[in-house]
Amino acid sequence: FPVLMYLPLTAGFRRSMRLCRRKSRINQQSCYTRCPSSCYSTLAAPYEEVVRYQRHPADRNRLIILVGPAGVGVNELRRRLIASNPREFQSAIPHTTRVQKSYEMNGREYHYVSKETFENMVYSHRMLEYGEYKGYLYGTSIDAVRTVLDEGKICVIDLEPQ
Repeated sequence: FPVLMYLPLTAGFRRSMRLCRRKSRINQQSCYTRCPSSCYSTLAAPYEEVVRYQRHPADRNRLIILVGPAGVGVNELRRRLIASNPREFQSAIPHTTRVQKSYEMNGREYHYVSKETFENMVYSHRMLEYGEYKGYLYGTSIDAVRTVLDEGKICVIDLEPQ
């Protein structure tokens, strides 16, 4: 176990966490199950045990949303994840009100819709996320995500918080 130096005011809390973690290696129960009062009562669960998610074969695939400000690489992470296993991961095709370019196909790069249609989708709560860029609306519909999930794939989208 690594040697840690503690400040006097936090020594009690950190020590109880350290002891709890040491105990968890002995009997493999979660820390919260064994010692909820000593580990969690002070700061509302500051330590959460993380385990690998194992999807049951009967469960549907899930949506993965990567969130981060511009420039931190969430778009690149999404692209690499999909490229690493395109049979398992796929992006939802977003909707936009911008004009379709000559080399683009409706339903491949975007679903091109009118501003009125887009706004109706927003008002009827059919958009998972949306925003405006250079005067055009962009967003991901719930139906686009369901299309990916219905294909048996994990849907991956990236968002920039506004």
